[in-house]
Amino acid sequence: MSETHKPRPAGRFARAWDSDIAYSFRSSPVAVVAAVVSVIIILAAVFAPLIAPYDPFNPASLNLMDGFTPPMEPNAFTGNVYWLGTDNQGRDVFSTILYGARISLFVGFAAVLFAMVLGISLGLVAGYRGGWVDSLLMRVADVQLTFPSILLALLIFGVARGFIPPAYREVMAIWVLIVAIGLSDWVQYARVVRGATMVEKNKEYVQAARVIGAHPVKILLRHILPNVMGPVLVIATIGLALAIIAEATLSFLGVGVPPTQPSLGTLIRIGQQYLFSGEWWILLFPSITLLALALAVNLLGDWLRDALNPRLR
Repeated sequence: MSETHKPRPAGRFARAWDSDIAYSFRSSPVAVVAAVVSVIIILAAVFAPLIAPYDPFNPASLNLMDGFTPPMEPNAFTGNVYWLGTDNQGRDVFSTILYGARISLFVGFAAVLFAMVLGISLGLVAGYRGGWVDSLLMRVADVQLTFPSILLALLIFGVARGFIPPAYREVMAIWVLIVAIGLSDWVQYARVVRGATMVEKNKEYVQAARVIGAHPVKILLRHILPNVMGPVLVIATIGLALAIIAEATLSFLGVGVPPTQPSLGTLIRIGQQYLFSGEWWILLFPSITLLALALAVNLLGDWLRDALNPRLR
């Protein structure tokens, strides 16, 4: 066979495209649609300053005369037309949704990352050390599971704000919210990682690492952690949808994101006040965006859980 006709090794992208997970994704219309919806909303939120026709947080761009303008109808005073209408302050609802989704996604991703790091760390320590450390951490986890996550996050948020000086509460509100949601969701990561660690630590490759004198931290990070990340990624994907809903719930209750930085939950709270007066669009479009984002991410998590389950391959 000549040099020009020798088969070339498949590239990394080609191997990934031909993998079992990629085939499972292509074969699932629900997963494809969910991925497309998620990517569209996330990209629209990330590039909100470039896509949004107006900056809803710039007072110079607001005109109170444009308030309560219905979607695709000219305003009676200014003649301006807005795709999704305006709210009570004359802010373009489409622009506020883009910026609001930006804040909701930031809180959701940060809360999931915080919960994942905390849960993985505690789960690795509990599963590897065992003994009283394992018993103590799991009893704490069991007690926390007896409380609903949203109520626990509400309690943590309220207690944390009590220790913050009033002058810094609005500035620190988002970070306090991230910590509150993360502390309410770390248990599921810890329990899954603990169980997987208890299985992996008795395998030959871990025993060999112990024999050669490897440090326990090195064994946990280099040998055990990569082998327990599959279920963690599934939990994180589903947890992202739950974190976004938790942020929206707390913001709707008025204890989450401050009004100066409205998220999707804050926009829903504002729209709810005007629902029965006829301005339905202020509530409808942020609610649809939140439901579409949470449902799409949740469906992706369900697909990823099934795709990584070897019994379903």
